[in-house]
Amino acid sequence: MPSPTAAPDNSALADIESSSLYSADLAPVPTERRKWGMWNFAALWISMAACIPTYMLASSLIGGGMNWWEAVLTIFLGNLIVLIPMMLNAHAGTRYGIPFPVFCRASFGTVGANVPALLRALVACGWFGIQTWIGGNAIFKILAIFFPAMVPGAVTNAFGITLAQFLCFLFFWGINMWIIYKGIDSIRLLLSIKAPLLLALGLLLLGWAYREAGGFGPILSQPSAFDAGQPKSGQFFLFFVPALTGMIGFWATLSLNIPDFSRYARSQRDQLAGQALGLPLTMALYAFIGVAVTSATTIIYGQTLWDPVDVLTRFKNPVVLIGAMVALCIATLATNIAANVVSPANDFAHIAPKHITFRMGGLITGLIGMAIMPWKLVADPKGYIFTWLVGYGALLGPIGGIMIADYFVFRKRQLNLVDLYKADGEYRYSKGFGLPAIFALVLSVLPNLPGLLAEVDWIPKAKVPAIFLTLYTYAWFAGFALAFCLYLVFKNIAARQPAAATAQIKAAQS
Repeated sequence: MPSPTAAPDNSALADIESSSLYSADLAPVPTERRKWGMWNFAALWISMAACIPTYMLASSLIGGGMNWWEAVLTIFLGNLIVLIPMMLNAHAGTRYGIPFPVFCRASFGTVGANVPALLRALVACGWFGIQTWIGGNAIFKILAIFFPAMVPGAVTNAFGITLAQFLCFLFFWGINMWIIYKGIDSIRLLLSIKAPLLLALGLLLLGWAYREAGGFGPILSQPSAFDAGQPKSGQFFLFFVPALTGMIGFWATLSLNIPDFSRYARSQRDQLAGQALGLPLTMALYAFIGVAVTSATTIIYGQTLWDPVDVLTRFKNPVVLIGAMVALCIATLATNIAANVVSPANDFAHIAPKHITFRMGGLITGLIGMAIMPWKLVADPKGYIFTWLVGYGALLGPIGGIMIADYFVFRKRQLNLVDLYKADGEYRYSKGFGLPAIFALVLSVLPNLPGLLAEVDWIPKAKVPAIFLTLYTYAWFAGFALAFCLYLVFKNIAARQPAAATAQIKAAQS
């Protein structure tokens, strides 16, 4: 049995360093460098979960009709569910010290691993774009208070934003690119102050909402639109199921590439306990802040403001506005680099480990993040949850199902660490592709495709059978379960073929 933190010996390491699949960034982390304890993982999740998208995620459920406890419970349940594949996928990172794209080689093959790595990287590019837009838009909205001429009126161009908005976005994008160029170490100070900074801002907003709305009674007594006699009476589960799927999709990316972080863990206990403490509780707390403040805006302003930047622009004190802008920018910048650059940089580097560096991978991430026009993804709650979060959950759920089925069921947690870095080793399979994983991925994504195309209005919903629209609301669950089962079926069939061929040869020889 391999040790809890396995690493190749010096001779084996020297052997794989010359491989085209090896680079210093993708190499297994040696035992002496695995220093992350339980509180490091808890702090990582507190830092990443306390962010503006979490606030927007929570408040968008209020905008969809939920009351405060329905929204918080939905988010807590979603994070509790996604915590399971998160901790399972983290196991291989901790045991073998390998990052996500290298872990994918075991199931998808040494070349095929680029498929899940690039799918996950493209989603990270989307998140990078969203976070950059949030930071740039915060700068624009607060500057517009001081310079009203920046807001010309209705937007008529095809991009959907004004030149001033784009310039603010480009400015914040440039700061991100500069930090990437300087290297990941330059973000350490920002990460250390980021979580308490944004939590403090959230608590200040909560205190303001308490005072202006006359206490928490009016805030938390806002009825659910799904209650009897309300506008959406009897439609709760029609909204709850895709909303829960969206909550899982929120961290579906990290549930795959968590080995990028868990490879530095001292033990399995540290990563398991740290993640369990840090993720669900922080999300629930920040969700409560989001829904309470959003509910308060309904009372105070007569409309639901689900973007915290819109709430902050209602304050007229220049010191408050400038302080809020700086706090939001620092917090967003730190989260963006930590959550949305490290992993896609590794994923892009996996394409050509000897040629693509961290800086180049970060630049690719930034360019794609700009090209997707992220302001359209977060333009409204429906697009944010049903199109973006549920949509990419339909892609990433099957990858998680395949990885967990391969590592825990088929391999019983046993990996040939050295061969993961060999182009002609055990994981070469069929010209570098693990066909069972590829087939399982494709077949698991296909059932969700009609619903996704209908949701983004590429095909009319009236032309899509109702069963596919319903299935899409369970996109992550359906994709994960189907891929899990299909992979094991295909893998066992593939495993029997060499055994059968060997038996025929022996029979012929006898």
